[in-house]
Amino acid sequence: MIEKKVYLFDLDGTLIDTMDGFADIAGRVITDYHPEISFIEARRKYLETSGVPFFRQLEIIIPGCPTNSEKAAIFEETKKGVFFNISFSDDVRKTITTLRERGYIAGISSNNYQHLINQLIEREGLKFDIVLGFMEGFEKGRDHFDYVINKYNINKEELIFIGDSLKDAEKAIYNGISFIGLCNIFNPKDFLKLDRTIITIKKITELLNL
Repeated sequence: MIEKKVYLFDLDGTLIDTMDGFADIAGRVITDYHPEISFIEARRKYLETSGVPFFRQLEIIIPGCPTNSEKAAIFEETKKGVFFNISFSDDVRKTITTLRERGYIAGISSNNYQHLINQLIEREGLKFDIVLGFMEGFEKGRDHFDYVINKYNINKEELIFIGDSLKDAEKAIYNGISFIGLCNIFNPKDFLKLDRTIITIKKITELLNL
């Protein structure tokens, strides 16, 4: 087995506990525009499609709807109240710090906007080697993976991606990147349906003992 050199983490739901709050906001936004969809159903569909930007989630949930851009704008503005009221847990701080002390590269790959992540990282004071967020034409998945591989001059086998959504797993599998699923929204069986080789964990600190 080739030893991993870079641990790349999804942010929302993996390093910070924002998904319940985001799902509530998404549910309210969707039902405000589409009262025929129940809040429970809208919330469930948000979680099922998480791992891509919300404007893309809407095209999966309500494809071609002319108000999708309005809904996305409302969501992105409203979610800041959740995003900036969350801190990294002690387990996350311990895991990231320990990985870096052991000589690994630890970074973030998120579809949250780059400027928002930068503000969070500056406020929290937790050190990462690389922080990649969403920008037009540059997003979580192949764009981020290729950037990290080129920046650190590694093979893709030396990179591992850790995330909490099935979309995260799909992006890793499609690009030939090793993946570890953090069971929060989804359970081990959900991840294993995608690929029987996926390792799952319940706590982020389990990475230190793998």
